[in-house]
Amino acid sequence: HVQLVASGGGLVQPGGSLRLSCVASGCGFSFAAIGWYRQAPGKQRELVATITRGGSSVYADSVKGRFAISSDNAKNTVYLQMNSLKPEDTAVYFCNVLSVTGSTFWGQGTQVTVST
Repeated sequence: HVQLVASGGGLVQPGGSLRLSCVASGCGFSFAAIGWYRQAPGKQRELVATITRGGSSVYADSVKGRFAISSDNAKNTVYLQMNSLKPEDTAVYFCNVLSVTGSTFWGQGTQVTVST
C-alpha cells in the first residue's frame, strides 16, 4: 500500500526555477533509492536524477549544473530543485521509488511547463 505524492509542478518562464517534492508513504516503508523521471509528448520517459539512501546521486547530462536532487530519509521525501529551466524541460515529471525490499513504485506525475 505504498503511495507516492508529487507536488511542485507548474508554469514557469525560461530561466526560472521550480522545486518538486515527492513523499513516499506506506506501512513500514523505507526506500533504497528515489529517482525523478520525465516524459515529454512524443518522447520516451527518461531518468532525470536519482539519489540513494546513502546520498549518492546521478544526473542526466542535460540537467547537470541546473538541477539538484536531495532527500530527507526520515520523511521518505525527495526534492528536485530545478534552476535555469529551458523549454525542453517541459514534461510530466514522475518520482520512482526503490524500496529496501526491492519493489518499485511510481508516482502519478506532476506537469512542468516552461514557456514564455
